[in-house]
Amino acid sequence: MEKETYLKKEFTSKEVNRMRNLITGKVGDKTQTLGGYEKKTNVYLEGDIWEERGKSWTIKRGIKQSITKLDKLKQLVVLPLCCPECKKPIKVNDIEKKMYGIHGTCFSCVLEKEQQIKNSGDWEDYESGKVKASRFTSLEDFEEAVDSWFKDKDTFVTEAGDIETWTGGDKQKLYDQIKDEIRNLKK
Repeated sequence: MEKETYLKKEFTSKEVNRMRNLITGKVGDKTQTLGGYEKKTNVYLEGDIWEERGKSWTIKRGIKQSITKLDKLKQLVVLPLCCPECKKPIKVNDIEKKMYGIHGTCFSCVLEKEQQIKNSGDWEDYESGKVKASRFTSLEDFEEAVDSWFKDKDTFVTEAGDIETWTGGDKQKLYDQIKDEIRNLKK
């Protein structure tokens, strides 16, 4: 009597496909197809801006990044590698940071520009214009703070969780006086 040597197990198509994938080197391929939800995917390219889950997004240097309110401020604070005017590398030090923040160029470009202004005889006008611009910016910042104070509610929550209402004086009258004074200063 001869002994039977064949396998008596039946393979499913999933198992056969898995074995085929293993033999052909396609280890990660699917072995079965399932029905169900298929997520819609959008392809975005460098510089595209889109809205998703209540936030704005973009792609910079191949990386998905959210767009925040502080992005413009970051551009002012972060030094570029090269000066936009003379194309020379910018050294990372305090004076370069300060000059780039104020003028948008490196320190040596600022020196050259100011020397040209002094040579042309317009230095007093240039200097007074810079001082006025600085004062005006400070005044605008103060006006924003006053507007914010006026819009705020006069109720506060203490550390204990109690709600306090603070009163004292006529807030509207004080606000109007401050706004009149700001208008006078702007003139």
